[in-house]
Amino acid sequence: MKIAVINVTNSGEIITEKLRDNLDIDFYPRELIKELGIKEIAKRAMEKYKAVVFISSTGIAVRAIAEYIRGKDKDPAVIVIDSCGNFVISLLSGHLGGANELTERIAEILGSTAVITTATDNLGVVAPDMIAKNNGLVIDSLKNAKEIAALLVDNKRVAFLDPKGRISVPKGYTSELEDIDGLVFIDHSLKDKYKSMKIPVLKLIRKDIVLGIGCRKNFDTEKMKENIVDLLKDKNLDERAVKTIATVEVKKDEEAILKLAEYFHCELKIFSLDEIKKVHNKYEGSDFVEKTIGVRAVSEPCVELLGAKLITDKIKVNGMTVCIGEI
Repeated sequence: MKIAVINVTNSGEIITEKLRDNLDIDFYPRELIKELGIKEIAKRAMEKYKAVVFISSTGIAVRAIAEYIRGKDKDPAVIVIDSCGNFVISLLSGHLGGANELTERIAEILGSTAVITTATDNLGVVAPDMIAKNNGLVIDSLKNAKEIAALLVDNKRVAFLDPKGRISVPKGYTSELEDIDGLVFIDHSLKDKYKSMKIPVLKLIRKDIVLGIGCRKNFDTEKMKENIVDLLKDKNLDERAVKTIATVEVKKDEEAILKLAEYFHCELKIFSLDEIKKVHNKYEGSDFVEKTIGVRAVSEPCVELLGAKLITDKIKVNGMTVCIGEI
């Protein structure tokens, strides 16, 4: 992770040299800050880096970044080191941005004291946004996540459910649903089965849905997106659960598929004809497709090759084929 280090102190270069031996940093010295202004430097750093470290007072850091704060799911980690290097302070995006973890690492490098003020960390319970971050889950609602964290801080009874049993019940939660004040559950369904509960409920979405796709050449980009979005809704699947889209090598430059992967912010996996030939005869195929590209089927073999369980058979939609699978 590339880190911006912004220094406004006399001793900042000494501190930076200690960091440079252990971290991948870009250093912004006092001379550059005087030339461009600290707000301009802060703007660049907040937009470009995943972590920004100020060697300054907290007041200077707060005023420098104030205009560029967007939200806890978008902001980089922001950390402050005092001019003597005695304290390393996690200032912004402690959980999702990783500021708390980086603060502890920098404090260890410098032999300093780490200052972390997030209440859940200090109480030894796991905040819901950390459950999400550590397990590659998507937070359905930051507002609900905040409500759940507040309940944990107040020592209220919060249940945690993972139907697949992949994540153990985190510290501070219970697996029982009786007499609870809040609930965190993992699901990829579009409909919220616990919505009617009269308590704060947070859904964390596991990215475990994959899509195998085949299509005609030069397929309409917007139409493909609409087809897939509608299909996921019809199958009661949250589109944020899409982890991977897969297709055959002859479609690796198909604009509609490339744009679809961008829309879902997911991985695009390309399988060779030889890989698909190993499994394509298991599925209903097309003589025309085999004559055109050399394999009888694309969507279902792609899902199998991803190691996923097929949720659907091949679905034909206006010149494209789709198969949905679950990892």
